[in-house]
Amino acid sequence: MKRQTYTTLFFLIAIIITSCNTNTEKEDVQTAPAKKRTIVSSVIATGIVKPQTGSEVKVGSRISGIVDKLYVNVGDTVKKGDLLAKLEEMELLAEYNQALANLENTTTVLKYAQIEQDRQKELYSKNFTSRQNYDNAVKDYELAITRQKQAQANVDYAKVQLDYTNIIAPTNGVVASIATQEGETVAAMFAAPTFVTIIDLDRLEVRAYVDETDISAISNGQKVQFSVDTYADVKFQGLVKTIYPKAEVIDNVVNYITIIEITNNFGKLLRPEMTTTVDIITDSIPNALTVPNKAITKDNGANVVYIYDGSEMIKKKVSLGKRGKLYTQIKSGIRENDKVVLNSFNVLNN
Repeated sequence: MKRQTYTTLFFLIAIIITSCNTNTEKEDVQTAPAKKRTIVSSVIATGIVKPQTGSEVKVGSRISGIVDKLYVNVGDTVKKGDLLAKLEEMELLAEYNQALANLENTTTVLKYAQIEQDRQKELYSKNFTSRQNYDNAVKDYELAITRQKQAQANVDYAKVQLDYTNIIAPTNGVVASIATQEGETVAAMFAAPTFVTIIDLDRLEVRAYVDETDISAISNGQKVQFSVDTYADVKFQGLVKTIYPKAEVIDNVVNYITIIEITNNFGKLLRPEMTTTVDIITDSIPNALTVPNKAITKDNGANVVYIYDGSEMIKKKVSLGKRGKLYTQIKSGIRENDKVVLNSFNVLNN
C-alpha cells in the first residue's frame, strides 16, 4: 500500500515539474503599438565621390622653357591668381625690353613727323612750299603712326609671352598632383604640358550605380542621403541631378549612373574617390499607420498580423501599403495603438 502511494506521488511530482518546465520555456509575447509615422521608401546603391565637370583643372604652360621655381606642393590649398610655378624669363625679358626700346624710337619719330607735317602745312598755306613737300610730310606722319602702333603691338605681345613664364592658378582648390620639377625643360608644342592638377573640393558630386531593377523609381530632384566610411555617423544630403541614359555593365551586372548633387556636407571634408552608400528616397508618406516589418506574416497567401489583448493573440488580415526599411504602411485591418505581436511565429510554434 505504501509502495503504491509513493509511486503515485512520484508521478504527480514528475507531472508538476514537467508542467513548470513547459511554462518556463514558453516564449514571452513581444509587442509593439501600431503608430502613425512618416514612412519612406528608398533605393539603396553604392557610389563614388567624384569632381564635378570643370572642378578638376590641369594647369600647364603655353610656352617652352626651363622650370625655374615651384611654389606649391601636393595638398596645398591655393586661390585663384596664386603663383604656382615660374619659368626662366631671361630671353623673353630681353625681347620685351627690345620691344620697349623700339616703341620709344617710333614714338620719337612720330613726334618729329608731326612737327614736320605742321610746319609744311603752314608753309604751304603761305605758298612757301610745294604741294609735293606737304604731301610727303603727311605721308611720313601717317607712316610714323602706323609704325608706332606696330611697335606697341610688339610690346604687348612680348609682355604676354613674358607673363606666360608665371604659371597662375585659374581657380580655387587643392593641389592634387605635380607633374614637373625645378630645372626640368618643358616643351609646349601641340599640347600644353601639365604642371599642376588642382581640384576644387567645394565642387564634388556623387556618382551612384543604380541597379536596372530600381532605376525606374529614380527621377531628378529626389532627396538623397549618403554616407562614407570616413564619417560613418554622418548622413550627408543631396539631390538626384542627372541619370545617364546609357547603362554601364560590370561583371554582367547592369547599372545606370546617377549623379547626386551634394547639398549639405555638414562641414566635413569629402575627397574624390571616397566610396559611398547612397539612399535615394523615392517616396514619402506622412501620417501613415505603420507596424514593424517583422510583425507581418503570411497565412494562406494573405498578409496578417496578430493583435495581443493581454491574454490571447487575435489574427487580423491587413491590407499593406508602402514598405520601408523598418516599417510597413497598413491601409486597413487594424487600428492605431493596437498591440501587434513581433514574434508570433515563435509563440505559435513553441
